[in-house]
Amino acid sequence: MVAATRLGARGGRVAAKTAIPQLSWGQVRPAPVVLVSGTETVLADRAIRLLRDQLKEADPSLEVSDIDAGDYAPGELVTLASPSLFGEPRLIRASGVEKASDAFILETIDYLSAPDDGAVLVLRHAGGVRGKKLLDEIRSGRGGGIEIVCAELKRDSDKFDFARDEFRRAGKRITPAALRAVVSAFADDLAELASACQQLISDSAAEIDEKVVDSYYGGRVEVNSFSVADAAIAGRYGEALVTMRHALASGADPVPMVAAFASKVRTMAKLKGSRGADGQLASKFGLSPWQVKRAREELQGWDEQGLVAAIQALAAADAEVKGGGRDPVFALERLVRIVSSKGRA
Repeated sequence: MVAATRLGARGGRVAAKTAIPQLSWGQVRPAPVVLVSGTETVLADRAIRLLRDQLKEADPSLEVSDIDAGDYAPGELVTLASPSLFGEPRLIRASGVEKASDAFILETIDYLSAPDDGAVLVLRHAGGVRGKKLLDEIRSGRGGGIEIVCAELKRDSDKFDFARDEFRRAGKRITPAALRAVVSAFADDLAELASACQQLISDSAAEIDEKVVDSYYGGRVEVNSFSVADAAIAGRYGEALVTMRHALASGADPVPMVAAFASKVRTMAKLKGSRGADGQLASKFGLSPWQVKRAREELQGWDEQGLVAAIQALAAADAEVKGGGRDPVFALERLVRIVSSKGRA
């Protein structure tokens, strides 16, 4: 047994013992049993699709079958895994293992004792305690399996890395500022972020810069929100106010705009007074090096007293735009004024 980290019942990471490799979605490879675990559907779907493509490329005669683990017919797995007359390779995809029937769990555990040659069994488990006995058997090494861990991407740095890798795999150049804009625009939905990256990749022939991103997604609330925050933090009050009013006139909601301020100001507060290389601080605070570099640049002219004032203004604005005040626009304007003055208003 080797020590490892795996997903707990709610998608969090817990200490565990496992005897099988635990890989990221991009490292998926054929094995008799492939457990795809975790709550991040986008990554899980990608892993399963990539595995299918690998097997299809190795042998175009690949037979692909699907099983719903929650609506399982006894004997189905053995039937699908058994070699046909012509001996084609088989890929069996079992979905909903977190809702599996007792018959599926028992028969799959039995199958682990002697997986069929030429068959790859993929088990998609999205989290929860159902099927734990089966998962424990797989992780113990029975069946010669591997686990593809698809945990939710919660940190901004993880989403940034995901988007960056999308463009790298496609051989497409994108400027750091443009990449930040895309991630900011779709930070709340990985599926939308992946779709946006693919659209930019397919539609853009040259290097992708901020103008290209803005032409596609300039109307996204989050892009406008971060533009307002960027201008205010840099002390450009007039620009921040005009951008904010334009965003509101275009249908933006004050709530995500305050959230954009909070994201940036809190990062600045974390790094205020910190010493070390960008990479070291990024690892320490769960950020990307570019976030550390940018926050350090934005801290120019800010002192601790100013950051405290900005954080207090953020707390007040957050409460007011969420129903605690009568005029959310006024609350937002006041926040822009205080931040633009670097907390000295």
